[in-house]
Amino acid sequence: MTTTQELTARQKAPLTTPSDIDAQDVADISGALNALLADVFTLYLKTKNFHWHMSGPHFRDYHLLLDDHGDQIFGMTDEIAERVRKLGGTTIRSIGHIARLQRLSDNDAEYVTPEDMLSELREDEKTLVLSMRAVHTLCDDAGDVATASLLENWIDQAQRRSWFLFEATR
Repeated sequence: MTTTQELTARQKAPLTTPSDIDAQDVADISGALNALLADVFTLYLKTKNFHWHMSGPHFRDYHLLLDDHGDQIFGMTDEIAERVRKLGGTTIRSIGHIARLQRLSDNDAEYVTPEDMLSELREDEKTLVLSMRAVHTLCDDAGDVATASLLENWIDQAQRRSWFLFEATR
């Protein structure tokens, strides 16, 4: 039987998961994935903001496009966070933590034209791809093929979203 003191010590133990990846590589990859996760949450909220505030003659098409994009972007969040935990790291814990890590800009404007919404999201997608490629390099150097594989799929998805946004603004 455990004592109260032993139970308390276990409850306060840090969240560590054994990993076959070097501890410094885990820290580097986890940090990069947390920054990526903050950007993904930022892009998700911006996409939903624009989805909610879309107007104009192409309202239905753009509204549905951004809803699809938002669902896909949100779908990445749990996979990123769980990958950090599988590696042995910890992940973001709050909106404030996201705000400290995010590199993509928010858009709090009262009104944004539909064309500017789509263009801004396209630029954010391009920035996200560059960030994911940088994390992929860290993973390659550390031999983290599982995270690299996930990143390859997310890069493809982001490039597809970027392509759709580009074509919609031609």
